[in-house]
Amino acid sequence: MKALRNVLTKALNVLAGVSFIAMVLLTCWQVFTRYVLANPSSWSEELVSYLFAWASLLGASLITGERGHMNIPILVDRMSPPVQKALNIFGELIAFAFSGIILVYGGIEISQLAMGQMTSSLGVAVGVFYVVMPLCGVLNMIYTVLNIVDICKGETQETKEA
Repeated sequence: MKALRNVLTKALNVLAGVSFIAMVLLTCWQVFTRYVLANPSSWSEELVSYLFAWASLLGASLITGERGHMNIPILVDRMSPPVQKALNIFGELIAFAFSGIILVYGGIEISQLAMGQMTSSLGVAVGVFYVVMPLCGVLNMIYTVLNIVDICKGETQETKEA
């Protein structure tokens, strides 16, 4: 299980990093073409916005893998350890359901709907850029299952870092 988590995390870190570097380079190109060449590059602006969405969703999957998603520890910490474990598992199940319904199912639906629509500057089907939603949904679902296994074993984020 740890090997799968490590492979997924390394791959996501590379994808998010490459996306960030591409956004920086494309933004520099955009500034150069706008202010130096006086001929703004419209395709780079459009691509940066899609890369930003990709980087955000990939980053959200990384956070899910680290169990860094939203929670209210002040309430959970006051409970007994068995109740804490149950609430943590419940939180992961909610994240799993959200990922399955909204990201995977909804992402597939919106990707299919948008395949007939082309981007204005790039000339690529918009649905291609929406594919990140079901991809990250599946990654989130894998991470939540791994998180539940870790919770059942009694491993927490604090014990992993120690």
